[in-house]
Amino acid sequence: MSAMPVEELNKTQLDSKSRPTMGMRQAIYQSVWRWHFYAGIIFAPFLIILAFSGSVYLFKPQIEGYLYKDMLTVREVGSTKMTPESIIEKTLIAYPNTAISSITLEDNPKSSYKLSASRYGTSTIMYIDPYTGHVLGMMNSDKTFTAFFKKLHSELVIGGTFANRLVELAACWAIIMLLTGLFLWWPRNKAAIRGTILPRLSKPGSRLFWRDLHAVPAFWISLVLLIIIAGGLPWSGIMGVQMDKVANSTNTNTPPFAYSFGAKPESVTVAKDIAEDLPWAAENLPVPASAVGGYIPITINDIDAIADQNGVLKPYTITMPMGETGVFTVSTAHEKPGKNATLHMDQYSGAVLTDVRFADYGVMAKAISYGIAFHEGKLFGLTNQLLGLIACIGLILVAVSSYVMWRKRKPEGKLGAPAKPKSSKVTIGVLIIMLVCGAVMPLVGLSILVVLVLDLFILRRIKSLRHWFSV
Repeated sequence: MSAMPVEELNKTQLDSKSRPTMGMRQAIYQSVWRWHFYAGIIFAPFLIILAFSGSVYLFKPQIEGYLYKDMLTVREVGSTKMTPESIIEKTLIAYPNTAISSITLEDNPKSSYKLSASRYGTSTIMYIDPYTGHVLGMMNSDKTFTAFFKKLHSELVIGGTFANRLVELAACWAIIMLLTGLFLWWPRNKAAIRGTILPRLSKPGSRLFWRDLHAVPAFWISLVLLIIIAGGLPWSGIMGVQMDKVANSTNTNTPPFAYSFGAKPESVTVAKDIAEDLPWAAENLPVPASAVGGYIPITINDIDAIADQNGVLKPYTITMPMGETGVFTVSTAHEKPGKNATLHMDQYSGAVLTDVRFADYGVMAKAISYGIAFHEGKLFGLTNQLLGLIACIGLILVAVSSYVMWRKRKPEGKLGAPAKPKSSKVTIGVLIIMLVCGAVMPLVGLSILVVLVLDLFILRRIKSLRHWFSV
């Protein structure tokens, strides 16, 4: 038997060494792909709903400005605005059985003032001409056009805690899908531009066509989507609370020195329980109490003057005190986070008990404030709205193209999930990484545990299900 040439021997040795590495890479790819696939199958419909409703809500100012123009803008700009106290008194005389909880004072001379009220037990928004005091219109605060889309976006219209948690779960899994998708998209070699950063559209309807419509747009919008999702999580029921706890425990939310007018008030009541139009960082601030001593409450005109003296920029909302120890609250979650302000004032003396501005926020609270403004499309005007719209349309395209790809590759009688990797070490390793993600996002962790229980005790034990799910 003749000896193998040195060149072929070296090549064979290199091939034998590279095979395990290539096999390991393929196993990791398969494992990540399975997680990406199953998450997409389950949550893509929810992400389409969130993207659609979010894209509409982005344009709330323009939409409501058109639909409710007669209420939001005055018919004729006068020379002098009425005082807030006079406006409230005139409204209560004209509309008995009305309780006013807050008034929003605008800086635009063409804008009406907004009163939050309760009429016969129904939450109502009343729009007032600040020059005449006439009511331009009123509506149920839960029945506005954008209120529907806000509820669709946050609670799937159904409402309640379960729907809210489902939305949060979908948003958290969207983050994982984006990250795993970037891993799957990442070129393994010096790939051509087409198929990597530009889609190959030469063969419409082919699997390659739909693959590129899925992967390439997802790459381009991934960073924007991650920022948008992160900007919405502070409002979520589980992650929002966790983020607030982390910010408070690290003094990166509103640190103690923000309470420049005294010690941190000890109270079980927080700002979001009593006031409106609050910045995120101020929602859970403890509310101080007014000093009770037989004094006569000051007027809302006095509060307006104190707010102006303290440099609070309009538009801002003045919320009325609740009970004898209640306080006036002046607050604004401004389009420009740097102008945010939250002040609590003694209802008898007008003393400023709490004054928290954006400059008082910690690093985390500042970042979240900017993220929320970006999420809502307010941070830099129309450009921000259009960028958000492009991301939402891109997300819908990515979700739809993933469904088409799945239908094209799905075999008869099976779900069509990617093959399970042969390496148990890789499967366990990727699972550990997913559980770490679950530790950061508790609902994700809970859903992974549910999947593991179903896999171990149901899917593996029923032959037809095991075949269909490829487990």
